[in-house]
Amino acid sequence: TDAINAANSLSLIIRAGAGVNTIDLESANNRGIHVCNCPGTNTDAVAELALGHLIAADRRIHEASHDLANGKWNKKEYGKSRGLKGRTLGVIGVGMIGKAFIARAQSLQMRIVAWSRSLTDEQAQELGIERCNTPLDVAKIADAISIHCAAKAETKHLINSEFLNTMKEGAILINCARGEVIDTQALKQAIQNNGLRVGLDVFENEPSGGEADFTDVELAKLATCTPHIGASTDQASEAVAAAVVQIVKTYKESGKPCNSVNILAKSEAKYNLTIRHYNRVGVLASALDVLRKENINVEEMQNHVFVGNQACACSLKLDKKPSSECINTMSDNQDVIQIML
Repeated sequence: TDAINAANSLSLIIRAGAGVNTIDLESANNRGIHVCNCPGTNTDAVAELALGHLIAADRRIHEASHDLANGKWNKKEYGKSRGLKGRTLGVIGVGMIGKAFIARAQSLQMRIVAWSRSLTDEQAQELGIERCNTPLDVAKIADAISIHCAAKAETKHLINSEFLNTMKEGAILINCARGEVIDTQALKQAIQNNGLRVGLDVFENEPSGGEADFTDVELAKLATCTPHIGASTDQASEAVAAAVVQIVKTYKESGKPCNSVNILAKSEAKYNLTIRHYNRVGVLASALDVLRKENINVEEMQNHVFVGNQACACSLKLDKKPSSECINTMSDNQDVIQIML
Protein backbone atom coordinates (compact mmCIF):
# COMPACT_ATOMS: atom_id res chain seq x y z
CA THR A 1 0.00 0.00 0.00
CA ASP A 2 2.75 2.48 0.95
CA ALA A 3 4.66 1.85 -2.27
CA ILE A 4 1.54 2.27 -4.41
CA ASN A 5 0.43 5.43 -2.62
CA ALA A 6 3.91 6.95 -2.89
CA ALA A 7 3.98 6.56 -6.68
CA ASN A 8 1.79 9.45 -7.83
CA SER A 9 2.22 8.72 -11.55
CA LEU A 10 1.94 4.95 -11.34
CA SER A 11 -0.60 3.47 -13.76
CA LEU A 12 0.67 -0.06 -14.42
CA ILE A 13 2.09 -2.84 -12.21
CA ILE A 14 3.43 -5.97 -13.88
CA ARG A 15 4.03 -9.20 -11.99
CA ALA A 16 6.90 -10.97 -13.75
CA GLY A 17 5.21 -14.32 -13.18
CA ALA A 18 1.71 -15.61 -12.54
CA GLY A 19 0.85 -15.14 -8.85
CA VAL A 20 -0.21 -11.65 -7.74
CA ASN A 21 -0.62 -12.48 -4.04
CA THR A 22 2.30 -10.17 -3.17
CA ILE A 23 0.55 -7.13 -4.72
CA ASP A 24 -2.00 -5.03 -2.80
CA LEU A 25 -4.79 -5.34 -5.35
CA GLU A 26 -7.25 -3.32 -3.28
CA SER A 27 -4.93 -0.31 -3.21
CA ALA A 28 -4.29 -0.65 -6.94
CA ASN A 29 -8.02 -0.89 -7.63
CA ASN A 30 -8.76 2.21 -5.57
CA ARG A 31 -6.11 4.18 -7.47
CA GLY A 32 -7.18 2.95 -10.92
CA ILE A 33 -3.87 1.16 -11.50
CA HIS A 34 -3.70 -1.80 -13.88
CA VAL A 35 -2.16 -4.95 -12.42
CA CYS A 36 -1.01 -7.48 -15.00
CA ASN A 37 0.74 -10.82 -14.79
CA CYS A 38 2.59 -13.12 -17.16
CA PRO A 39 0.72 -16.43 -16.97
CA GLY A 40 2.31 -19.46 -18.54
CA THR A 41 5.80 -18.00 -18.84
CA ASN A 42 7.24 -20.02 -15.95
CA THR A 43 4.98 -23.03 -16.43
CA ASP A 44 7.63 -25.38 -17.78
CA ALA A 45 10.23 -24.40 -15.20
CA VAL A 46 7.92 -25.04 -12.22
CA ALA A 47 6.66 -28.32 -13.68
CA GLU A 48 10.24 -29.49 -14.18
CA LEU A 49 11.22 -28.70 -10.58
CA ALA A 50 8.11 -30.43 -9.21
CA LEU A 51 8.99 -33.53 -11.19
CA GLY A 52 12.56 -33.30 -9.89
CA HIS A 53 11.30 -33.11 -6.31
CA LEU A 54 9.04 -36.11 -6.94
CA ILE A 55 11.89 -38.30 -8.15
CA ALA A 56 14.24 -36.98 -5.47
CA ALA A 57 11.72 -37.82 -2.74
CA ASP A 58 11.18 -41.34 -4.03
CA ARG A 59 14.90 -42.08 -4.44
CA ARG A 60 15.93 -40.02 -1.37
CA ILE A 61 18.55 -38.24 -3.43
CA HIS A 62 19.06 -35.44 -0.91
CA GLU A 63 19.71 -37.77 2.03
CA ALA A 64 21.97 -40.06 0.02
CA SER A 65 24.01 -37.14 -1.27
CA HIS A 66 24.32 -35.72 2.25
CA ASP A 67 25.62 -39.03 3.57
CA LEU A 68 28.16 -39.33 0.78
CA ALA A 69 29.35 -35.77 1.40
CA ASN A 70 29.97 -36.82 4.99
CA GLY A 71 31.95 -39.93 3.97
CA LYS A 72 29.16 -42.48 4.48
CA TRP A 73 28.44 -45.11 1.80
CA ASN A 74 25.00 -46.57 2.52
CA LYS A 75 23.85 -48.34 -0.61
CA LYS A 76 21.95 -50.86 1.50
CA GLU A 77 19.64 -48.18 2.92
CA TYR A 78 19.12 -46.05 -0.18
CA GLY A 79 18.53 -49.03 -2.43
CA LYS A 80 15.08 -49.48 -0.87
CA SER A 81 13.20 -46.97 -3.04
CA ARG A 82 9.79 -48.10 -4.23
CA GLY A 83 9.99 -46.62 -7.74
CA LEU A 84 7.27 -44.55 -9.41
CA LYS A 85 6.19 -46.62 -12.41
CA GLY A 86 2.69 -48.03 -11.93
CA ARG A 87 2.04 -46.07 -8.74
CA THR A 88 -0.75 -43.51 -8.31
CA LEU A 89 0.10 -39.82 -8.56
CA GLY A 90 -2.37 -37.24 -7.27
CA VAL A 91 -2.46 -33.67 -8.55
CA ILE A 92 -4.24 -30.89 -6.64
CA GLY A 93 -4.90 -27.99 -9.00
CA VAL A 94 -5.05 -28.46 -12.77
CA GLY A 95 -4.21 -25.05 -14.16
CA MET A 96 -1.40 -24.35 -16.63
CA ILE A 97 1.33 -25.64 -14.34
CA GLY A 98 -0.73 -28.59 -13.15
CA LYS A 99 -1.32 -29.66 -16.76
CA ALA A 100 2.36 -29.23 -17.64
CA PHE A 101 3.34 -31.34 -14.63
CA ILE A 102 0.82 -34.03 -15.60
CA ALA A 103 2.24 -34.20 -19.12
CA ARG A 104 5.73 -34.76 -17.75
CA ALA A 105 4.63 -37.20 -15.06
CA GLN A 106 2.83 -39.34 -17.64
CA SER A 107 6.25 -40.23 -19.06
CA LEU A 108 6.89 -42.05 -15.77
CA GLN A 109 3.94 -44.35 -16.56
CA MET A 110 2.07 -43.47 -13.38
CA ARG A 111 -1.67 -43.61 -12.89
CA ILE A 112 -2.73 -39.99 -12.41
CA VAL A 113 -5.74 -38.79 -10.43
CA ALA A 114 -6.57 -35.15 -9.89
CA TRP A 115 -8.85 -32.64 -8.23
CA SER A 116 -9.44 -29.05 -9.24
CA ARG A 117 -12.49 -26.84 -8.77
CA SER A 118 -12.89 -26.37 -12.51
CA LEU A 119 -11.90 -29.86 -13.68
CA THR A 120 -14.66 -31.73 -15.51
CA ASP A 121 -14.88 -35.40 -16.49
CA GLU A 122 -14.48 -34.40 -20.13
CA GLN A 123 -11.33 -32.39 -19.44
CA ALA A 124 -9.91 -35.21 -17.34
CA GLN A 125 -10.51 -37.65 -20.17
CA GLU A 126 -8.75 -35.33 -22.63
CA LEU A 127 -5.74 -35.16 -20.27
CA GLY A 128 -5.69 -38.93 -19.83
CA ILE A 129 -6.28 -38.74 -16.06
CA GLU A 130 -9.00 -39.60 -13.55
CA ARG A 131 -11.03 -36.89 -11.79
CA CYS A 132 -11.64 -37.04 -8.04
CA ASN A 133 -14.59 -35.30 -6.39
CA THR A 134 -12.66 -33.86 -3.43
CA PRO A 135 -9.05 -33.30 -2.31
CA LEU A 136 -9.55 -35.99 0.34
CA ASP A 137 -10.42 -38.50 -2.38
CA VAL A 138 -7.00 -37.80 -3.89
CA ALA A 139 -5.31 -38.15 -0.51
CA LYS A 140 -6.89 -41.55 0.09
CA ILE A 141 -5.65 -43.26 -3.06
CA ALA A 142 -2.45 -41.47 -4.13
CA ASP A 143 1.05 -42.76 -3.45
CA ALA A 144 2.43 -39.32 -4.26
CA ILE A 145 0.74 -35.90 -4.48
CA SER A 146 1.87 -32.68 -6.13
CA ILE A 147 0.23 -29.34 -5.26
CA HIS A 148 -0.44 -26.76 -8.00
CA CYS A 149 -2.98 -24.35 -6.47
CA ALA A 150 -2.85 -20.58 -6.51
CA ALA A 151 -2.76 -18.73 -3.17
CA LYS A 152 -6.31 -17.57 -2.46
CA ALA A 153 -8.50 -17.25 0.59
CA GLU A 154 -10.25 -20.50 -0.31
CA THR A 155 -6.98 -22.43 -0.75
CA LYS A 156 -5.26 -21.32 2.47
CA HIS A 157 -4.38 -24.48 4.41
CA LEU A 158 -6.26 -26.57 1.88
CA ILE A 159 -3.69 -29.22 2.77
CA ASN A 160 -4.46 -29.48 6.49
CA SER A 161 -4.17 -32.14 9.18
CA GLU A 162 -7.23 -34.00 7.90
CA PHE A 163 -5.78 -34.20 4.40
CA LEU A 164 -2.29 -35.14 5.59
CA ASN A 165 -3.56 -37.83 7.97
CA THR A 166 -5.67 -39.27 5.14
CA MET A 167 -2.59 -39.81 2.98
CA LYS A 168 -0.98 -43.22 2.89
CA GLU A 169 1.82 -44.07 5.29
CA GLY A 170 5.13 -43.12 3.67
CA ALA A 171 3.47 -41.28 0.76
CA ILE A 172 5.18 -38.41 -1.07
CA LEU A 173 3.98 -34.78 -0.99
CA ILE A 174 5.40 -32.11 -3.30
CA ASN A 175 4.61 -28.38 -3.15
CA CYS A 176 6.03 -26.02 -5.77
CA ALA A 177 2.93 -23.78 -5.75
CA ARG A 178 2.47 -21.50 -2.72
CA GLY A 179 3.43 -22.10 0.90
CA GLU A 180 0.11 -20.87 2.26
CA VAL A 181 -1.69 -23.84 0.70
CA ILE A 182 -0.21 -26.16 3.35
CA ASP A 183 -0.62 -25.93 7.13
CA THR A 184 3.06 -26.03 8.11
CA GLN A 185 2.58 -27.27 11.69
CA ALA A 186 0.29 -30.05 10.53
CA LEU A 187 2.85 -30.98 7.87
CA LYS A 188 5.67 -31.30 10.40
CA GLN A 189 3.55 -33.60 12.54
CA ALA A 190 2.57 -35.73 9.53
CA ILE A 191 6.20 -36.14 8.47
CA GLN A 192 7.20 -37.28 11.93
CA ASN A 193 4.14 -39.43 12.66
CA ASN A 194 3.21 -40.83 9.24
CA GLY A 195 6.60 -41.04 7.56
CA LEU A 196 5.68 -38.73 4.69
CA ARG A 197 8.43 -37.91 2.22
CA VAL A 198 8.15 -34.24 1.34
CA GLY A 199 9.67 -31.93 -1.28
CA LEU A 200 9.09 -28.18 -0.90
CA ASP A 201 10.03 -25.15 -2.95
CA VAL A 202 7.65 -22.74 -1.17
CA PHE A 203 6.91 -21.95 2.46
CA GLU A 204 4.53 -20.01 4.66
CA ASN A 205 6.00 -16.63 5.59
CA GLU A 206 9.03 -17.21 3.38
CA PRO A 207 11.55 -14.37 2.83
CA SER A 208 10.66 -12.01 -0.02
CA GLY A 209 14.20 -11.17 -1.11
CA GLY A 210 16.83 -13.10 -3.00
CA GLU A 211 18.99 -13.49 0.10
CA ALA A 212 17.78 -13.64 3.70
CA ASP A 213 17.80 -15.74 6.86
CA PHE A 214 15.52 -18.77 6.73
CA THR A 215 13.93 -19.33 10.10
CA ASP A 216 12.10 -22.64 9.67
CA VAL A 217 15.19 -24.82 9.89
CA GLU A 218 13.12 -27.53 11.57
CA LEU A 219 11.05 -28.00 8.42
CA ALA A 220 14.14 -27.91 6.20
CA LYS A 221 15.58 -30.81 8.19
CA LEU A 222 12.40 -32.84 7.77
CA ALA A 223 11.94 -32.36 4.02
CA THR A 224 13.90 -31.85 0.82
CA CYS A 225 13.75 -28.08 0.31
CA THR A 226 14.69 -25.49 -2.30
CA PRO A 227 14.39 -21.68 -1.84
CA HIS A 228 11.45 -20.88 -4.15
CA ILE A 229 13.40 -21.37 -7.35
CA GLY A 230 10.62 -23.00 -9.37
CA ALA A 231 10.44 -20.22 -11.95
CA SER A 232 14.17 -19.55 -11.96
CA THR A 233 15.54 -20.94 -15.20
CA ASP A 234 17.05 -19.09 -18.15
CA GLN A 235 14.21 -20.30 -20.36
CA ALA A 236 11.57 -18.98 -17.95
CA SER A 237 13.37 -15.65 -17.47
CA GLU A 238 13.50 -15.06 -21.20
CA ALA A 239 9.80 -15.92 -21.58
CA VAL A 240 8.83 -13.60 -18.71
CA ALA A 241 10.92 -10.75 -20.13
CA ALA A 242 9.24 -11.09 -23.52
CA ALA A 243 5.80 -11.08 -21.88
CA VAL A 244 6.58 -7.96 -19.82
CA VAL A 245 7.75 -6.10 -22.93
CA GLN A 246 4.56 -7.10 -24.75
CA ILE A 247 2.37 -5.83 -21.89
CA VAL A 248 4.16 -2.46 -21.84
CA LYS A 249 4.01 -2.19 -25.65
CA THR A 250 0.28 -2.95 -25.71
CA TYR A 251 -0.37 -0.45 -22.92
CA LYS A 252 1.55 2.32 -24.68
CA GLU A 253 -0.22 1.70 -27.99
CA SER A 254 -3.78 1.14 -26.79
CA GLY A 255 -4.04 2.18 -23.14
CA LYS A 256 -5.32 -1.34 -22.42
CA PRO A 257 -2.63 -3.72 -21.17
CA CYS A 258 -3.00 -7.43 -21.79
CA ASN A 259 -3.35 -9.91 -18.92
CA SER A 260 -4.92 -7.40 -16.54
CA VAL A 261 -6.10 -9.21 -13.40
CA ASN A 262 -8.08 -6.39 -11.72
CA ILE A 263 -10.53 -5.22 -14.38
CA LEU A 264 -14.21 -6.07 -13.88
CA ALA A 265 -15.18 -8.86 -16.24
CA LYS A 266 -18.54 -7.17 -16.75
CA SER A 267 -19.68 -3.70 -15.81
CA GLU A 268 -22.53 -3.40 -13.32
CA ALA A 269 -24.00 -0.51 -15.31
CA LYS A 270 -27.60 -1.25 -16.36
CA TYR A 271 -28.13 1.05 -19.33
CA ASN A 272 -26.54 0.96 -22.78
CA LEU A 273 -26.42 4.14 -24.85
CA THR A 274 -25.14 4.26 -28.43
CA ILE A 275 -24.29 7.54 -30.13
CA ARG A 276 -23.79 7.40 -33.90
CA HIS A 277 -21.98 10.59 -34.84
CA TYR A 278 -19.79 12.30 -37.38
CA ASN A 279 -16.09 12.22 -36.61
CA ARG A 280 -15.85 15.80 -35.40
CA VAL A 281 -14.05 17.47 -32.52
CA GLY A 282 -16.15 17.93 -29.39
CA VAL A 283 -19.12 15.72 -30.27
CA LEU A 284 -18.56 13.26 -27.42
CA ALA A 285 -17.41 15.97 -25.04
CA SER A 286 -20.76 17.70 -25.57
CA ALA A 287 -22.69 14.47 -24.95
CA LEU A 288 -20.72 13.71 -21.80
CA ASP A 289 -21.38 17.19 -20.49
CA VAL A 290 -25.14 16.64 -20.89
CA LEU A 291 -24.88 13.33 -18.99
CA ARG A 292 -22.84 15.01 -16.26
CA LYS A 293 -25.55 17.63 -15.72
CA GLU A 294 -28.03 14.79 -15.10
CA ASN A 295 -25.57 13.21 -12.62
CA ILE A 296 -25.22 10.12 -14.81
CA ASN A 297 -21.95 8.23 -14.56
CA VAL A 298 -20.33 6.61 -17.60
CA GLU A 299 -18.82 3.31 -16.42
CA GLU A 300 -17.62 2.06 -19.80
CA MET A 301 -17.09 3.82 -23.13
CA GLN A 302 -15.86 2.62 -26.51
CA ASN A 303 -15.78 4.59 -29.76
CA HIS A 304 -15.47 2.81 -33.12
CA VAL A 305 -14.48 4.72 -36.26
CA PHE A 306 -15.90 3.44 -39.56
CA VAL A 307 -13.82 2.95 -42.69
CA GLY A 308 -13.38 6.29 -44.42
CA ASN A 309 -12.94 8.14 -41.12
CA GLN A 310 -16.18 10.07 -41.55
CA ALA A 311 -18.50 8.51 -38.96
CA CYS A 312 -18.27 6.75 -35.61
CA ALA A 313 -20.39 4.73 -33.22
CA CYS A 314 -19.79 5.26 -29.51
CA SER A 315 -21.21 2.80 -26.97
CA LEU A 316 -21.56 3.83 -23.34
CA LYS A 317 -22.64 1.92 -20.24
CA LEU A 318 -24.47 4.17 -17.79
CA ASP A 319 -25.41 3.77 -14.14
CA LYS A 320 -28.73 5.61 -14.64
CA LYS A 321 -31.29 5.89 -17.42
CA PRO A 322 -31.08 9.24 -19.24
CA SER A 323 -34.27 11.28 -19.37
CA SER A 324 -36.03 12.10 -22.64
CA GLU A 325 -34.86 15.69 -22.23
CA CYS A 326 -31.26 14.50 -21.90
CA ILE A 327 -31.56 12.41 -25.09
CA ASN A 328 -33.16 15.30 -26.98
CA THR A 329 -30.46 17.73 -25.88
CA MET A 330 -27.71 15.42 -27.11
CA SER A 331 -29.61 14.84 -30.37
CA ASP A 332 -29.74 18.58 -31.03
CA ASN A 333 -26.03 18.52 -31.84
CA GLN A 334 -25.80 18.72 -35.64
CA ASP A 335 -22.90 16.26 -35.65
CA VAL A 336 -25.00 13.56 -33.93
CA ILE A 337 -26.56 11.14 -36.42
CA GLN A 338 -28.64 9.03 -34.07
CA ILE A 339 -28.91 8.14 -30.39
CA MET A 340 -30.16 4.72 -29.31
CA LEU A 341 -31.00 3.73 -25.74
